Amino acid sequence: MSLPLIEEGAKKSSVLWITLPSGRRLAWHVWHDGAIYVVTGGDEQSLPGLTEMTEVEITLRSKDNGAELVRFPAAAEIVDQSATGDAVAALAKERLNAHDAAGLLARWAEQSFVVRLTPE
Repeated sequence: MSLPLIEEGAKKSSVLWITLPSGRRLAWHVWHDGAIYVVTGGDEQSLPGLTEMTEVEITLRSKDNGAELVRFPAAAEIVDQSATGDAVAALAKERLNAHDAAGLLARWAEQSFVVRLTPE
């Protein structure tokens, strides 16, 4: 595993594939401080089983041609949204077409989980 390759791939593409018990799922994300962050639940993307997992497999694809760039294991951990404000703010900034952008962070705190995926 090459952390610089993972970081570059995660920064260049706003989507990745997460292997979950139900299969591989496409998810939008943000790279922040050495980890990938995703939000799931409530009105956000459905990533069934992610909040119960401690490790997942992530696949990043090339933004240019869609070919697999890197596949790696990542530790999965639900984060305290109030304690990881910078990461959650970065994730919110990448959230396209939110129907309630002004109330997004409050809605996430109430209805959703933010999960940090740290490459192992």
